[in-house]
Amino acid sequence: MEPANNKTVAERLRGAFEELTRAERQLANALLDNYPMLGIESITAVAESAGVSSPTVVRMAKKLGFGGFPELQAALRAELQATISSPITKHDLWAETPLHGHLLSRFADAVTENIRQTLHQLDKRTFDAAAELLAGESRNVHVVGGRITRSMADHFFTHMQVIRPGVTQIASNSNSWPHYVLNMRPGDVLVAFDIRRYEHDILRLAEMARARDVTIILFTDQWGSPAARHAAHCFHARIEVPSAWDSTAVILFIAEALIAAIETRTWETTSQRMSELEELFDKTKLFRKFV
Repeated sequence: MEPANNKTVAERLRGAFEELTRAERQLANALLDNYPMLGIESITAVAESAGVSSPTVVRMAKKLGFGGFPELQAALRAELQATISSPITKHDLWAETPLHGHLLSRFADAVTENIRQTLHQLDKRTFDAAAELLAGESRNVHVVGGRITRSMADHFFTHMQVIRPGVTQIASNSNSWPHYVLNMRPGDVLVAFDIRRYEHDILRLAEMARARDVTIILFTDQWGSPAARHAAHCFHARIEVPSAWDSTAVILFIAEALIAAIETRTWETTSQRMSELEELFDKTKLFRKFV
């Protein structure tokens, strides 16, 4: 069992959900729906918003491993501070940590631990449900990323475009996003990438897409983008490494595993598309041939 103090409050809530009482589950859902802001309010306000009693709030905080509700709130405030940290702040925090070994080794250790913790909490049912959604050619797929996550969105789109038809990459200029929303239909899927210092434009796009009955699959970090409240399926990946920047290695790992799962489900048609694409590559002489 992973130590509770290594987890965010959201991770503890999701991990303990099946063990909670009905009232506690109601409270957990309310906290996750407005995370982390609801949990920072007074215990009375939290209880009223969730439709439970104040003692229920205290009991659940203790079930999650906290000494009480004030300790849970302190953890949420620390998380909130972490999510708005600039690269300079993150660098200064890592610089205060005693150094042991080469940076390459320390970075590798951090990424390895991020993978371990992420996989420990990743729900395989969520993974399979997302793969099924994206494999279905009856619905179109729209892919979007932010300032840092745009490269992952591009990587995911490039593979999905080969695997199946009906895939659109949403342009980086958010002023044009309403044009893309105009073409979204009920049942379509929006795949979004958003990590800390969460972008307002991603949240607004998710809100507009959800209003059109579009199903959202979100790749985010351990704290969770505000867009998560509109998502049907979320992949929470650990991103902290000894750097001013966050690591997207684990997010890319999950995205590539999802690509493999979709490809497996659609191989009969995907293999035909790949063969046609290779013929087109040969005609354009895109790749060097040695024979």
